[in-house]
Amino acid sequence: MNEIVVRPYTREDIPALIEVQRECFPPPYPEEQLWTPEQLESHIQHFPEGALCAEIAGVLAGSCTSLIIAFDPEHPHHTWAHVADDGYIRNHNSAGDSLYGIDMAVRPAFRGRGVAKKMYQARFDLVRRLGLKRFLAAGRMPGYGAYAASMSPEAYAKKVVAGELVDPVITPQLRAGLRPVTVIRDYIPDEESRNCALLLEWPNPDLAGR
Repeated sequence: MNEIVVRPYTREDIPALIEVQRECFPPPYPEEQLWTPEQLESHIQHFPEGALCAEIAGVLAGSCTSLIIAFDPEHPHHTWAHVADDGYIRNHNSAGDSLYGIDMAVRPAFRGRGVAKKMYQARFDLVRRLGLKRFLAAGRMPGYGAYAASMSPEAYAKKVVAGELVDPVITPQLRAGLRPVTVIRDYIPDEESRNCALLLEWPNPDLAGR
């Protein structure tokens, strides 16, 4: 993992970031859900600390974007469009208490080399540095489509968390140190996940017991 460099992405990275999106989320993932240049510009403008990319030997291997929100654990259900401001993060709230990750993408050629783990660690470090309560992310459940006829998304998520099933998105998130909160239905248009996602969190260990 020492060869992986995580840094804020810049306007010069935008063409490569769009290519990363296309490689990571091919059809049937909706093309309209991929980042546009305008959205990426908005990420850089509103919260550059949360706009991160990973490089290996100078090649862009992945990217992730976050914003700060005020999170109410008593009302965890939401949609991606709402929390991400339709992908523009103009609702970034510097006075909020939680860092929320709205995407994670690692190019297929670089998977299995710890790129996502390194980017998650950079997010965790940011949570600690800013004194936030937690990191949050709602992970797609692309493996759920194959089981949708036989079980609920909640039952599927429970089996993935227990290690009885492996999901391409949720399983790596759990291995990165996140823990499950709740399944969110109608989170984002996504046929493979049947529009469902599992909300996960990483509590700030510096605030444990407070």
